[in-house]
Amino acid sequence: MNITALARRRRWAPLLAVVPLLAGCGGGGDPGGRPGGAPPVLGRGTHLVLTTDNGVRLRPADGDRAVTGAGIVSRWSHRDDTWVLDLSCPQHEGHGDHGEGPCPRMPAIGVPAGVSVTVTARNAGIDAVGMSAGLDLTTVNGDVTVTRSGSGDAAVRLATRNGSVHTGALRSERLHAETVNGDVTLGSATSPSRLTAATTNGSVRVALPQDAPAYDIDAASRNGRTAVAVPAAGKGGGHGMTLTTVNGDVTATRG
Repeated sequence: MNITALARRRRWAPLLAVVPLLAGCGGGGDPGGRPGGAPPVLGRGTHLVLTTDNGVRLRPADGDRAVTGAGIVSRWSHRDDTWVLDLSCPQHEGHGDHGEGPCPRMPAIGVPAGVSVTVTARNAGIDAVGMSAGLDLTTVNGDVTVTRSGSGDAAVRLATRNGSVHTGALRSERLHAETVNGDVTLGSATSPSRLTAATTNGSVRVALPQDAPAYDIDAASRNGRTAVAVPAAGKGGGHGMTLTTVNGDVTATRG
């Protein structure tokens, strides 16, 4: 498995998907479509795509409108049920590159319930708490941390290159987590039908619910130990788990 190539390919996929949205929609004729406009109303089933050169914190919004913090220029565009938010810093003449100081490294974004989120970040982490739909979170230099988030019928993908992936009480139907230099530690409140976790320099740890079913398991480490305490199903079973590392341990437990 070439994990570095896999991470590179998947890291750019969400960003490339954003380009036609930005080019094709502009402001979309919506009051939230212009820089600095009011954040839009995001109903259940809507998809939010967020791009930033820093990190981001995702938190539940109180209502059905997205919430952005002070000091952030909200550049919104949309097509159908997908909204794109480009996070930037204020730029004012005579005030240097970032008008009122440096970009917030971890700005907070409020996400309404039932909205799935894709994030492409670069030089900081992604921290999500209380999200209630599918997640596709990617950064390069930073950790990805997800707590009490997801949905039992949703796909969750978490990826970084230089950092660790941590989840607690995560809900998903399909779960993929990867890094190159760091640990992957997955605490799951559900039993995903397909679970994949991979790193190169770090350990992989998975904790499933006590009532998790048997899995078709592929667990391997080149320079470390492997300990799996999850019932094994025959090949072609309904649930599958692939856990791999090169330099580190692999463990999987129930309860």
